[in-house]
Amino acid sequence: MTRPCYFPSADSWKGTGLPIETMGAVLGLALLDTLSPTVIGVTLYLLLAGPRRVGPPLFVYLGSVAVAYFALGVLLMLGLGAVVPLVDGTGWAWGQAALGVALIVGSYFVPRANPGRAPVPAPSFGMRAMLLLGLGTWLFEFATAVPYFGAIGIMTSAGLPAVHWVPLLVAYVTIMVIPGVLLLAAWTALGERLRERFERWRAKLSSGSRALLSWIVFIAGCVILLEAVGTIFPQVTFRTPWG
Repeated sequence: MTRPCYFPSADSWKGTGLPIETMGAVLGLALLDTLSPTVIGVTLYLLLAGPRRVGPPLFVYLGSVAVAYFALGVLLMLGLGAVVPLVDGTGWAWGQAALGVALIVGSYFVPRANPGRAPVPAPSFGMRAMLLLGLGTWLFEFATAVPYFGAIGIMTSAGLPAVHWVPLLVAYVTIMVIPGVLLLAAWTALGERLRERFERWRAKLSSGSRALLSWIVFIAGCVILLEAVGTIFPQVTFRTPWG
């Protein structure tokens, strides 16, 4: 019988007390967040228009994005953690399920906005400008960070202690900026040979992609709903990619 995800069980990952279902759901949402058109778009801009040694300013930008999301996550986890004991675990699960269903339905009504349009980087590529750009990206994506908030909700409803959710949150924010690191590695290795391809990618992102945002919302809703179903109906056995 599958146990509710908010109780550490004998099936916890490698005996750490961290349920593998929770870890898989959170990291799955982190992988979904790597599709962030803003982070990828700004990274492409910096690679194409930045200074010759673009690595340091790019790492400052990506680091500031990761730190901003980590700080927000800590605040949310501490705030929600104080509320969780006041609400029955099943009640949280039903709320999570309702959110999942709402996201699935809402994915079909994503407005024709321009999710790929990133904040325009400042002419300066100094460290201060990159730091402000990272914070600008965080503010720009705040309203559409569906996978991120879904992951926070899952960790909260799982009742994880700080010794578990802190490293899991670190892993999440690290994964979400990995595309920028990979693009930098490719640019460092191949340089100008990638310029034409990167220009095409940047043009596609700047034109916006309603379909991409819709799919991100839909998949996040499915992950959140499946995690809730496992808690509400522990007698129901179903397979997910993470166990």
